Amino acid sequence: MRKLAGVFALFLMCSVASAQTSSLNTSTMNGQGGLEDCIEEVAYISPSGQAFTKTEYKEALVYMLKTGSCSYKGIKLYGKVKFVTSFPDIKIQYVSSFPDIKVQFVDSFPDKCGKWKEVSSFPDFKVEVVSSFPDLKVKKVTSFPGMN
Repeated sequence: MRKLAGVFALFLMCSVASAQTSSLNTSTMNGQGGLEDCIEEVAYISPSGQAFTKTEYKEALVYMLKTGSCSYKGIKLYGKVKFVTSFPDIKIQYVSSFPDIKVQFVDSFPDKCGKWKEVSSFPDFKVEVVSSFPDLKVKKVTSFPGMN
């Protein structure tokens, strides 16, 4: 429901922006700019319904990789994790090369970057495993977890 509300809010913002632009500039009548371009610019809609442009999404990934902050969109990438099939905080894809983060599954003390403890209740964040279009690419490791 939150995603639907976020998409609706995005549609309203694009409609208002399109209406303001069309009143100032007649080029939207010729198919240049407008609602379609605004919607195409959206790259990611978070679980909370917030829309991010392609530029914002790219900047977040670059920041995360450069600073080694071990967080993604404000979600720390260590701690207790619950695997879900709907409404995840983060979508991941398991890879064998070029991961965004290396993850070590532990039984206790998931207190460092890349250390995850799988739980069934009271998670720090929820993850869905997907085969395409992930938020993060993850490699399972037995030692040296963390950001690349």
